Amino acid sequence: MKLQKLFDMQRELDRYIEENNGIKGDVFEEKVLALTVELAELANETRCFKFWSRKGPSEEDVLLEEYVDSIHFLLSLGILRGLDGLGEWPEGELDGELTSLFIRTQRKILEFAEAPDLDSYREIWICYRAIAAKLGFSTDAIMAAYESKNEENHNRQQHGY
Repeated sequence: MKLQKLFDMQRELDRYIEENNGIKGDVFEEKVLALTVELAELANETRCFKFWSRKGPSEEDVLLEEYVDSIHFLLSLGILRGLDGLGEWPEGELDGELTSLFIRTQRKILEFAEAPDLDSYREIWICYRAIAAKLGFSTDAIMAAYESKNEENHNRQQHGY
């Protein structure tokens, strides 16, 4: 999947948020935390780790929305660290159950926070690809959901979110 369109859309949203909220400083750590929180929200909606519960996962549209919520912050972090030249979603195969993939992704995010370079950034994208595959999300579905949520985020900002 081509990422440049997503980076461009995210850059525009980030700029709008920063200008309209008077954000002047580096918000890298805040965005790292936001990414980990959004990933945890997705994990919570999948219920993959809730061995004690018989209730199944949330509906696919809820899962997809949570997934792209975190993609917003992943893109934004890349922009902040000048890694937005990543043109294609990196290829890579990861095996494991969904719970293991969430743990691995969290670890890769924290490693990126300590050493924000292209290699560690690519590793997060590979983890996200594996999660999408486990959840059955196509690149077209991810793109459409991202575009929709990006528009919603612009609307929220315009109305005092």
